[in-house]
Amino acid sequence: MEIKRNSHYAVPILQSLGFYMSKLAALDELLQQYQQLAYHQDPKLKLRLEQAQAWLKNRIEHTHQELFAQPAHQLMAAYFMNRLYGGPEFDALAAQIARLLKYAHKAEKKIPDTAIQTGVKSIQLALLAMQLDEQVAAQLLQDFPADQTIDDEMMRVTLIKLDQQQARLQQLELLDELGHSLDKYLRSFILLTAFKMCKGVAHKYQFDLMYSFIGEGFAAIKPMKSTSKFLQQFIEKERLIISAVHSGHPQPFSTN
Repeated sequence: MEIKRNSHYAVPILQSLGFYMSKLAALDELLQQYQQLAYHQDPKLKLRLEQAQAWLKNRIEHTHQELFAQPAHQLMAAYFMNRLYGGPEFDALAAQIARLLKYAHKAEKKIPDTAIQTGVKSIQLALLAMQLDEQVAAQLLQDFPADQTIDDEMMRVTLIKLDQQQARLQQLELLDELGHSLDKYLRSFILLTAFKMCKGVAHKYQFDLMYSFIGEGFAAIKPMKSTSKFLQQFIEKERLIISAVHSGHPQPFSTN
């Protein structure tokens, strides 16, 4: 099985930053892209995707352990790892998005614009991570036994073969944009108050997971002076690792 390369995935994600027709229209495009992921119909690919994402998250936690361990950063680190880089709840979240789009006209009156925009950017980032990681999982299945435990060398040669360098750098650019949005919008007392008022509506219509997805962003930034600075430190190290992978470093994930 062949997965199309990164240009097919990254460009639509970045283009859908603009809102058109409806403030929730971007969610419809993201949902369609999510539904096109191959792992939905392929149990072996799904398992390998889960394993690849587990390896990636372990690598990220190891690389950024000092940054993540700081008390003011712990909630953001958890939000980052559990929400922004995909995860087991994304299927359920996608189902809630599909239902929300059926009530788009009513939902737009209830949910603050800036909360929608920030939520969409978060979902874009999580989806892009899944798209790129699905490519990795498919390549791993093609080149290695399905039951072989993923290690650093397997991942190194796979990333080089896929040539995801530009797409991964775009992923970091999108993350940087999200950091600015979190600082700009989610620190607003008025927005936070309005968002809290939506909790009852979200529960009534069974959008609790989506509400939590956005709400955890509010909680994560509260102890921090600047989300952008936290993410800039993260992004700087990630760029170094991407560069090391594609410049032929023999142990790119161990670079500091």
